[in-house]
Amino acid sequence: MRKATREWVKKAEDDHHTAIFVAGAVPPRPDQVCYHCQQAAEKYLKALLEELGHLVPKTHDLVHLTSLLLPQHPGLKSVGRGLPVLNRYGVSIRYPGDNTTKRQAASALRWAARVRAACRAILGLREPRPPKSP
Repeated sequence: MRKATREWVKKAEDDHHTAIFVAGAVPPRPDQVCYHCQQAAEKYLKALLEELGHLVPKTHDLVHLTSLLLPQHPGLKSVGRGLPVLNRYGVSIRYPGDNTTKRQAASALRWAARVRAACRAILGLREPRPPKSP
């Protein structure tokens, strides 16, 4: 695996774990959960582009990123239905006037997990071991 691909994966994993951590926050923070879910999916898709040697576009559009990958990875079509859902959380959710619910956060976590699993499978990455307790 290319060094830059590993760096994208690390960033994606950081967002994935942040979304899970924030999902358990009291009080709930669904906007932040949704944002980090979108970011994790975006970075995983960009990791795949990097690994293929493609130019990684500066976009948050998950549908567009996936369209660039489908010729080489048609299996990504299975996550396509969730991409417009996650796309909404990449930009507008960071600003006043757009808010999410706990239900939307739960959906975002599921879709991001599907994108993550598909990308990790393509990259040949196993699920990381959970950290050991101190």
